[in-house]
Amino acid sequence: QVQLVESGGGLVQAGGSLRLSCAASGRTFSTYAMGWFRQAPGKEREFVATMSWSGGTIYYADSVKGRFTISRDNAKNTVYLQMNSLKPEDTAVYYCAAARGVISKSQAVYNSWGQGTQVTVSS
Repeated sequence: QVQLVESGGGLVQAGGSLRLSCAASGRTFSTYAMGWFRQAPGKEREFVATMSWSGGTIYYADSVKGRFTISRDNAKNTVYLQMNSLKPEDTAVYYCAAARGVISKSQAVYNSWGQGTQVTVSS
C-alpha cells in the first residue's frame, strides 16, 4: 500500500479554480492507478476522476468533464486535480485513492485513501 496526503483545498468563488495535490509515499507509486473522489455533506462519496499508472487511460465523471483535469508526476510521486470553472455543487471533501494495477471508477478497487481536503465553492 501507499500512504496518501492531499493538499490544496480551500474556499473559492464560483467560476474560480483550485489545484489539488496528492503526495504518495512508497517506491511503487508508478504502478498504481490514482483516483479522485469527493463527498458532499449528506451525500455518498462519488467518483470524480482516475488515471492509469502510465497516464494513458483517464476517466472523468460526467459532472466534471471539461472542467477538471487529472494528471500525475511519477517522478514526484504526486497526482493532481486541476479544477476550473468551479460551481457551488463542487463543494465537498476531496479524497485521492490508489489502486494497484487496475483502473476503475468503482471505489471498491482502491485500497489506499488519503484523509481528504475540503473544497468550498461560494456562489
